[in-house]
Amino acid sequence: MKPELNLPTVLTLIRIALIPLFVVVFFLPFWWARPAAAIIFSLAGITDWLDGYYARKLGLTSSFGAFLDPVADKLMVAVALVLIVQTDHRLIISLSAAVIIGREIAISALREWMAELGRRHHVAVTGVAKLKTIFQITALIMMIFKLDLWILPMYPLGSALLVLAAALTLWSMFIYLKAAWESLEDMEREAAGNGPGALDRSE
Repeated sequence: MKPELNLPTVLTLIRIALIPLFVVVFFLPFWWARPAAAIIFSLAGITDWLDGYYARKLGLTSSFGAFLDPVADKLMVAVALVLIVQTDHRLIISLSAAVIIGREIAISALREWMAELGRRHHVAVTGVAKLKTIFQITALIMMIFKLDLWILPMYPLGSALLVLAAALTLWSMFIYLKAAWESLEDMEREAAGNGPGALDRSE
């Protein structure tokens, strides 16, 4: 059975295809390279919003698209963080990048495990995670852009936002782990026959 290529999925594939272009432009030896790379990264973010919009608006959802969309998001963010760490060797930046990338790997594995147990909804996206994503993407755009924008010091502000995003990343990871732990405790109680099971406390 071939994966369905609808509009949202095509937009997701475009986002993945932008990654090598983003890397090449990032390292070009011209003053405009970093702003251009920031524009490419922003375009990738726009395709992320558009594929979600059309999937909901037109009902164009598919299992392949549901798998591919978060993969594309994580690839783009991870590549951007690696490029920034490669050019900025400060400890705080490396730690922030390690926290963000490590969290994405851990939570992806957690969601896959919970899905196998039929309890993926217990680790659904939280408000803190959404806020983390906003800070994270804004920080990366500003740091990739690098040059000051009029009187706005883009890189220092982006660096501060990245550290804040890393802190929110740890907070959201704690929320997910707590929800998963409580869900597993509920499963154990149900299996032991101690009643119909506890209410879902992850909401």
